[in-house]
Amino acid sequence: MGRRRGPDLTTGPIGKTLILFALPVMGTNILQSMNGSANAIWVSHVLGESALTAISNSNQIFFLMMGAMFGMSMAANIMIGQAVGADDRALATRVVGTATLFFLAISVVVGIAGFTLTPAILAGMGTPQGARELATAYLRIIFGAIPIIYFFTFLMMGQRGAGDSRTPFYFSLIAVVFEMSLNPLLLIGVGPFPRLGIVGSAIATLIAQGTTLAVMIAWLYRKKSVLVLSRAEWRAFRPDYEVAKGLLFKGLPMAFQMMVISLAAVTMMSFVNSYGVTTAAAYGAAVQVWTYVQMPAMALGAAVSSMAAQNVGAGNMERVGKIARVGVLYAGVFSAVPIVLIYLLDPFILQAFLPASSPSLPVAIHINSIVLWGFIPFGMAFIFTGIVRATGAVWPPLIAMVIALWGVRVPLANILEPMLGADAIWISFPAGSLMSLVLAAAYYRWGGWRKSRMLQTRPNGDAADTGMATPASVEATETISHTSPSTPNRPVS
Repeated sequence: MGRRRGPDLTTGPIGKTLILFALPVMGTNILQSMNGSANAIWVSHVLGESALTAISNSNQIFFLMMGAMFGMSMAANIMIGQAVGADDRALATRVVGTATLFFLAISVVVGIAGFTLTPAILAGMGTPQGARELATAYLRIIFGAIPIIYFFTFLMMGQRGAGDSRTPFYFSLIAVVFEMSLNPLLLIGVGPFPRLGIVGSAIATLIAQGTTLAVMIAWLYRKKSVLVLSRAEWRAFRPDYEVAKGLLFKGLPMAFQMMVISLAAVTMMSFVNSYGVTTAAAYGAAVQVWTYVQMPAMALGAAVSSMAAQNVGAGNMERVGKIARVGVLYAGVFSAVPIVLIYLLDPFILQAFLPASSPSLPVAIHINSIVLWGFIPFGMAFIFTGIVRATGAVWPPLIAMVIALWGVRVPLANILEPMLGADAIWISFPAGSLMSLVLAAAYYRWGGWRKSRMLQTRPNGDAADTGMATPASVEATETISHTSPSTPNRPVS
């Protein structure tokens, strides 16, 4: 790339750089979750508990169908980060061109499949009958918007891969403010806007993300970002074999990992649904709270992954190890703080999503009392996994996730349910998280991930890291994370 115009994550004090990078990521996550929470509040208070149950079930299916895109986006994100770390713009351009073709193809397949299979999946999940029709109507609009949602997500994650976490925050702010403003207008019908009910929420997502995507593409062209190709670079839209191979063989395991998480979430939702609308609504409200608990770890995970990818590209593996140690420490501390606050304020926080008189409220409080602490080991495992994946070692995290979710969480809920009832479901969450941490830490310590690579890069030379340099300014220059329709940006794992 010649002189690097974008942020450089290969030098500077690790702790400070990590926090400065993670804060805009967490801000983006907060915005997206506030959007999801506002949607849940409007839906539950205006349309009732059946509509909230419909949204909760819809989100699980949506995340399941988005798994393929997340995997490819993460693979592209890591490739772009490694190319930026190696200071190789030509390679970054090849990644962008091939990845764009992939996302166009995947969005068409997922959109059609999601639209077609929604009723069957809802029925298979045991979605309560009163919520099923609402969930079907909501999801079919969302799946029609899949191409917009996919490309919006790719551009957001790509910018972080190149080291810029601020620009995605600004565009998330635009999208969320737009959607939060439009949502109630279409939900209840205000002035010239029609009353569309739950369908209005989905249409608000489509309009807000579509408009913001157009503005973001124009901005990236103006800044000559590596994420958007100039006319002279259009030849990069031809599939590149090395990049395509990386997207497939590295992206598919990450896509499978997302689908494993989502399938487990769908299975847990089916367990919850068997206890009726009251418990399902309580679970939906609790999940909204869990979204905020996971935010520090998710932001730090994105930060360490981007930092590690650039340093892998630069050939600086010693710094990658330091990033991992600092990231795990921060994840443990910053996950514990919101958990303690929520334990102290739980009844009042949950009343944002459930009326004070709702029979679901005490159930949601009970769920949180069992589940919340498990997000501390979850957050620490998230850091180890982000570091490992940044090198291109993608199969071991997938295997670890399968063991934690399908070897521990789901079977444990099944085995204990006859004795403990619904409590078996809640106990299985922290048990799975603990197993995730054990496996992730073991592979980080003894696994062969340090020898893995997503792409063959040629570093321009390792910069000396004195720990005294000021982190590069995160500006929207040559910039290269994930949104979803009124939902948290990741499924609860």
